Amino acid sequence: MEKRNKIIYWIATSLLALGMFASGLQQVLHTQTIMDLMIPLGYPSYFFYIIGTWKILAVIAILLPGFKLLKEWAYAGLFFVMTGALLSHLFIGDFAAKSIMGPVFQTVFIILSWYFRPADRKIVSN
Repeated sequence: MEKRNKIIYWIATSLLALGMFASGLQQVLHTQTIMDLMIPLGYPSYFFYIIGTWKILAVIAILLPGFKLLKEWAYAGLFFVMTGALLSHLFIGDFAAKSIMGPVFQTVFIILSWYFRPADRKIVSN
């Protein structure tokens, strides 16, 4: 059981890290692809610098050993960003697969990574 949980954790965490780092970098660099996807949501372009930077920092926090409390905040922040992205697209009537599948899958990866993280990456209360 323990080996299976580690495999699930590392697959989910790898996919989470790859997706969040890539989209964070695209947001910081204001690539045309990300701008075309996000500008219709009505957010100002400077917002993408902020979100992109926080995504990259969250990935670093999740991957580094230690910093258990910081990891909890990173998971929570990414969860709020991804569910917020999903809801933003849905609220403006953007039901295109390219708009909603990224946030849906990333939210699943966040939940799986958080749930299956090893004990040495969890805050344990006595």
